[in-house]
Amino acid sequence: MYYLGLDIGSSSIKAALVEIATGKSLGVVQEPKEEMGMFAEKNGWAEQKLEDWWQHICNAIASLKKQYRVSRTDIKGIGISYQMHGLVLVDKAGKPLRKSIIWCDSRAVDIGHQAFNELGEEVCSSQLLNSPANFTASKLKWVKENEPDIYKNIHKFMLPGDYVAYRFSNTINTTISGLSEGIFWNFKSDQVADVLLEYYGIDKALVPDIVDTFGIQSIVDAKGEQESGIAAGTPIYYRAGDQPNNALSLNVFNPGEVAATGGTSGVVYAVTDNLSGKESTRVNNFAHVNYTKSNPRIGKLLNINGAGIQYRWLLNNLAVSSYEDMNNLASEIPVGSDGVCMLPFGNGAERMLNNKDIGTRLVNVNLNNHGKGHLCRAALEGIAFSFLYGMEILKSDGIKPKVIRAGNDNLFRSEIFANTVATLIEQEIEIYNTTGAIGAARAAHLHKGDFKGFGKSIMNNDHVMTFMPFKDKEPYLKAYNNWKKELELVLHKNNNKK
Repeated sequence: MYYLGLDIGSSSIKAALVEIATGKSLGVVQEPKEEMGMFAEKNGWAEQKLEDWWQHICNAIASLKKQYRVSRTDIKGIGISYQMHGLVLVDKAGKPLRKSIIWCDSRAVDIGHQAFNELGEEVCSSQLLNSPANFTASKLKWVKENEPDIYKNIHKFMLPGDYVAYRFSNTINTTISGLSEGIFWNFKSDQVADVLLEYYGIDKALVPDIVDTFGIQSIVDAKGEQESGIAAGTPIYYRAGDQPNNALSLNVFNPGEVAATGGTSGVVYAVTDNLSGKESTRVNNFAHVNYTKSNPRIGKLLNINGAGIQYRWLLNNLAVSSYEDMNNLASEIPVGSDGVCMLPFGNGAERMLNNKDIGTRLVNVNLNNHGKGHLCRAALEGIAFSFLYGMEILKSDGIKPKVIRAGNDNLFRSEIFANTVATLIEQEIEIYNTTGAIGAARAAHLHKGDFKGFGKSIMNNDHVMTFMPFKDKEPYLKAYNNWKKELELVLHKNNNKK
């Protein structure tokens, strides 16, 4: 018997099956094989068709069942992970009123900034734990201001994962974790954020019913069975945004546990029981999957836009054939890259730099002495240093890391990168080979409350290796301080331009 896990990204849908008894992954499929379509009617906009999500989900389920010879009755529960911060609007008949405004759409930035200024930093940091920024609530306010005919017909707003669950079950609901990612949750009063809804003039009746993150959230109905191929009566047991779900997939639930990812962008997601919003303009704070009022668990999310995308840019523009070649070249260069420094911030505005867009900087190159290996090492170190810089921000906001767990993705496959981070943070980094879809499938089992068994399943099935911090930290610290000086020079120059 199996659980089905779905991971609804903006580029593709991934679906996984795991054995209920062992937690072992049977297989993962992706739909479509190429990237999903995205609509950008204006510069900075990003929308997707809800029907596209559903069709790719149904195709992925059909592919899984066929490839692994699994029947609809063999699947005993569903877990859903989804792209965060999106907005879905439906009328009373459950019909979508427009395309989804997804996470990377920036149309509501000014609305969020104005809300932060007018509500005040104290209200936002102590009650919402975030600036309203460009999150789901601000996007809903944009619809109210710019599409009044659509707004007046809204029955409920939903997050992307809520809509997927609705298509299976014809039941509309959401979770506290989901509402918090949209900045619809007041952590001080532990209820829906009336203060922001009233400021935006949004009717509280538009908020879906709230269900627990783990438990029977809804049940696949006859229409859901007909369209998806999952048997009617199958429970949906779990739902969470992609970053909380990635942390769950790495067994990160408790204060001091940190999940890190090093793909196109980098993410540090640290769990705490401290309701601090001190760094609310640089760090996002969401209710983690195991949040309760009596046992608060907050996921502090720090994003680094310029991470793996910089290393990929080098791969595409240097005369090298693979990341392995680049890592080998870098390994021939000493710690600190003989003074060469690279700032990896060339992928748009960086929230942790207070939304400054400073670009990538390459400095201290000597044309007589430095070559490709220096560039490769400086790039890996620069990205690692940006992770440490972000961790310093998190520590200033009360995070005390005890263990760091990371996915076996591009950057953490590099020993230079992983060793640099481990040594500077002075923490072991455990590497796991898992995905969001597998994590979501396993999370379906947590309706039984067996968190200890869940962690054991991840360790038994997914642990790849552990990077230990080096005893001699000095050369790494010297290189980091040199890098940090270069960053501060650029930030100072950027501030003086204003």
